[in-house]
Amino acid sequence: MLGRDPARTITLGGDHLVLMPSYGPPFVSDLNKGRRYATLEDFQNLVKLTYASPYLNHSGGTVCEPVDVPVNKRHLDVVYAHLKYSTKPFMGAVTAPTRAEDSIALARIVFGDRMDRNVVIQGNIKVNSPLVYDDTMTGALKADARAGQSVVISPFILGGAMGPVTQPALLAQSHAEAMAGIALSQLVRPGAPVVYGNFLTTMDLKTGAPTFGTPEANLASLAIGQLCRRLGLPLRTGGHLTASKVAEGQAMQESAASMMAGLMAGSNFIFHAAGWLEGGLTVGYEKFVMDLDQCGTILRLAQGLRIDDEALAADAYREAGPGGDYLGSAHTMRNFETANFQSALADTSSFEQWTDAGGLTIEQRAIARWKEMLADYQPPPLDEAIDEELQDFITRKKSETPDQWH
Repeated sequence: MLGRDPARTITLGGDHLVLMPSYGPPFVSDLNKGRRYATLEDFQNLVKLTYASPYLNHSGGTVCEPVDVPVNKRHLDVVYAHLKYSTKPFMGAVTAPTRAEDSIALARIVFGDRMDRNVVIQGNIKVNSPLVYDDTMTGALKADARAGQSVVISPFILGGAMGPVTQPALLAQSHAEAMAGIALSQLVRPGAPVVYGNFLTTMDLKTGAPTFGTPEANLASLAIGQLCRRLGLPLRTGGHLTASKVAEGQAMQESAASMMAGLMAGSNFIFHAAGWLEGGLTVGYEKFVMDLDQCGTILRLAQGLRIDDEALAADAYREAGPGGDYLGSAHTMRNFETANFQSALADTSSFEQWTDAGGLTIEQRAIARWKEMLADYQPPPLDEAIDEELQDFITRKKSETPDQWH
């Protein structure tokens, strides 16, 4: 997938790992303002935070729903925000076939005839499990496939609601649903680029609430990875998923378990890597930057060990000698900045130092972090003529139909 900045181009598949932020929450929350409906300003903020992060290499799609914009027109503002405030690859609208076509048209204004040979935009095609593709999703799928752009086929199954409660049955169902969408894309345009998606999790059978990071859901991710590899396609899984309403211990425990399962499954494309709360109803600003920290650790883990003369450090052993000190060795001086992942949020000071600094929790430290990132954000350049053409297209499209709020 080409980025607006060629340096942001990504590859989906093989040994590559792509992370993108949350997708679809109608609410946002932060420690200052609490939980509230998301606005276009929130959407723009989250695109900016994603662009500023070195750990998210995909701008996402509907990072949150800007509910202050009419339903039938918000996709125009959403795609424009991705193109204006970021240069990373992104997703277009799929909530109606015409909105998918509008998204492709906006992308073509920026990328031109490069779209004839390259993927620059994606659609996230969801299955109405169990075993249903509706006209909205198939229409959006066909629009993207006809244009030679990518679709991510994403069965969304809660065991006990949209399928049986047992994992082997759910795996078979999810696999069949994914393959049906993949086959349709190839009927529309043979060779159309496709990502094999999966959102298969459990639910609390007492309350009916979705649950995340559970052993059953994580086992399903591992099995899905094996099924996907048999098809030879890129794999999409979920990321930092949680049912928690705030960014506390439950949130991070469930998120870490879910993300690690996706990594171990061999995922190439991880959705919801930052910000997810409340089963996907809310994206939290503090949770967003806390998740970014974890994304950094995941990417470092995925790199594996580098084994070479510098890593084996023979000169450090010779310099320090038996019983010696390595802290000031030449080897340590050469490598201290890159040897270990450096967290932007973790506090490793003593209890006394932590207390003197205000005794802040990681969530309290995170609010300062995301505000600092937004304050430091620098918009990427966009050709004025292209920007004007984008805005003219949006103005014309908005004027063609009355506002619709549902």
